[in-house]
Amino acid sequence: MQKILHIPNYYKPHIGGIEQTCHDIVESLSEKYQQKVICFSEDSKTKYEIIDGIEVIKCGVWKKILSQSISFSYKKELKRVLKEFKPECIILHFPNPFVQHYVLKLIKKLKLTLIVWYHTDIVKQKIVRRFFKGQTKRLLNKAEHIICTSPSYSQFSETLKKYQNKITMIPSCINENRLEIDEKTKEMACEIRKDNMDKIIVFAVGRHVKYKGLTYLVEASKYLDDRYAIYIAGQGPLTEELKVQAKDDFKVIFLGKVDDTTLKAYYLAMDIYAFPSITKNEAFGLSLAEGMYFKHPAITFTIPGSGVNYVSLNQVTGIEVENSNAKAFAEAIQLLGQNEELRNKYGLAAQQRVKDHFTFEKFKNNVISFFEEINN
Repeated sequence: MQKILHIPNYYKPHIGGIEQTCHDIVESLSEKYQQKVICFSEDSKTKYEIIDGIEVIKCGVWKKILSQSISFSYKKELKRVLKEFKPECIILHFPNPFVQHYVLKLIKKLKLTLIVWYHTDIVKQKIVRRFFKGQTKRLLNKAEHIICTSPSYSQFSETLKKYQNKITMIPSCINENRLEIDEKTKEMACEIRKDNMDKIIVFAVGRHVKYKGLTYLVEASKYLDDRYAIYIAGQGPLTEELKVQAKDDFKVIFLGKVDDTTLKAYYLAMDIYAFPSITKNEAFGLSLAEGMYFKHPAITFTIPGSGVNYVSLNQVTGIEVENSNAKAFAEAIQLLGQNEELRNKYGLAAQQRVKDHFTFEKFKNNVISFFEEINN
């Protein structure tokens, strides 16, 4: 096996967990394999780019329906790539219902290995899940291998129950190079600490969408006194609604979309990392691992079947509380806020867990070992 075609939804520089994982796979295999990527474009134009030495075909998007990108050029571009590149392996990142249809149709008579990198069930879009149930079954039947990012997801997913013999677990990873600290970052972190003298800094980052659970963090703030400062980075469709919810609560500060230097400064300056996601849409939690990497304890909700509670371990690297219980979340913040020794204990364990399991080097070794095994 020498040629691999990667099929994510989007690709670098698009920011997202699936896109980051796909890029990490490409980088892991770059020394031994020829690779191409086909994905959706950020706009209506089809583009042909070279990114980090890899050809990337980005198919123009007509519009999005139920969070699914629709492209009129995708079938033609996929057909062309299959004919010209002749991949011996396809890595399809799931879920991607629109693309799955074309992949199943076009590879029927081709001799290649299909690997499904299974990130998450289709959770929110119940209509989409029911409509594509048969297609998902055909895809997983066709796949020779299914990769999951956490043992909990593979064990608790109803969709994957029948395919346990095909599953390999490869956790996602943080990008340590991106998280390196320079003097500018240190200075910014010091300023954040000075601005919050004698306060416990709670930090959260993520898209402002329902499954990220930020409304429960804002609600939790109402149970806290002025010794706490809660910073929320990111933006999304719920941003204005969250700001209205936090009106007159001066403990909650919205940072908007932040650059990498600012993000790292808050990672460095904070005392507690808040990760209030509430559903299996949060399949792993790369930003959770990033926060832990900076030696800080995490507070999470219990999400049965999600990888979140695999990344951060209750009473080891942080505190896990009842799902959607804002008061319990606030009590966890208070417990850590009042106990510096416990914060340090969990923080050290958090950083060590990331170093042991979620670094790029670990990920690369896992990916290379997997491909060496299936090639033998």
